[in-house]
Amino acid sequence: MTETTDTQPGWFSAEELQSIRGRMPVLYVQAVPVRVDEAGMVTHIGLLMRADESGDFNRSVVSGRVLYHERIRDALLRHLEKDLGPVALPRIPASLQPFTVAEYFPTPGITPFHDPRQHAVAMAYIVPVTGDCQPRQDALDLVWLTPEEAAAPEVREEMTGGQGALVHQALAHVGQAL
Repeated sequence: MTETTDTQPGWFSAEELQSIRGRMPVLYVQAVPVRVDEAGMVTHIGLLMRADESGDFNRSVVSGRVLYHERIRDALLRHLEKDLGPVALPRIPASLQPFTVAEYFPTPGITPFHDPRQHAVAMAYIVPVTGDCQPRQDALDLVWLTPEEAAAPEVREEMTGGQGALVHQALAHVGQAL
């Protein structure tokens, strides 16, 4: 899961967030950005490249917390713009139905999803984007992969915390299970 420093109301200081993470689950949204053809079939999946605190590089999907008093739709749009840029032109569906709910635990092995900092619940969405994507904030790059490339074991290994399993679930949801 990614973080950002933000001055919006509802954002916690680092100390407050650490305290909250130790006492209750935190709500996140995750978005798997996709390109689709004229028939609506997924042709490419966008994966971000990030560097973690130790300097290791990994791939990830768009992810971030939902702020207090923020609608899910607004949180998705905020994180998509934060990570993909202001002209990504995401197409958020009128009816927000996640393709899965991922439960991240600080203890590995409870679910396929792991975040050593916290217990988090993430509603995951597949979001078609039609505009020009330019990674921002802590994202170093955005790579568009075909479903076959995104399903490759070496790509899954580059994803931490179970996000490779999340991409696999997204592919299955759109009929691209490989």
